[in-house]
Amino acid sequence: MKLYGVVGAGGLGRQVMPLARMSISDSETELVFVVENDYPITQKVINGHRVLSTTEFFSTKASERYFSIAIGDPKARERIAKSIAADVARPFSILAPNHVSFDAVTVEEGAILCPFTNISSNAKIGRFFFGNSYSSIGHDSVIGDFVNFGIGAIACGHVIVEDLAQIGPGAVIRDGSKKPIVIGRGAIVGMGAVVTKSVPPGVTVVGNPARLHNRKK
Repeated sequence: MKLYGVVGAGGLGRQVMPLARMSISDSETELVFVVENDYPITQKVINGHRVLSTTEFFSTKASERYFSIAIGDPKARERIAKSIAADVARPFSILAPNHVSFDAVTVEEGAILCPFTNISSNAKIGRFFFGNSYSSIGHDSVIGDFVNFGIGAIACGHVIVEDLAQIGPGAVIRDGSKKPIVIGRGAIVGMGAVVTKSVPPGVTVVGNPARLHNRKK
């Protein structure tokens, strides 16, 4: 029996679980929720799936073990991914059947692509990317590891989004064909923002056009 774990049993985990079921074609599997050992939860079953602690997930007998991380905080996803050795469990991607990827697209391990996500030609997507419904990544864009795209977020062509950045719901990053637009590592683009120039690492921008909101300490 192969064991697949969706790490995270909150709202995002419950949103992603039906997509995980559709992504796994092998019938000889069990799909479970996984929570960290100190996570405050008493439910043993959620929406028909067992809830296992991290220790239980790793100790349950299985021929193969896989995990995906359905937690919205990019830093938490990074921490969890780095804590799981490759010989213990391997990442799996969760791809909605109606997501669209065009020619020469690269999507690295652990990605979650929700319904109606769109990745245009020659885009490169990093590890443990999360794209919520109707988000779109334009041609020739490069997206780093542990990046979030909220519902309806759009990166037009030739955009670079560095690791751990978050693009809020409905935000738009303009085309960077003449000079690539770069969203720096750990930056946050607020809900509905319209980004017309590069954003430094670790800051938050909001509004139209997007402007500095505050700096992380």
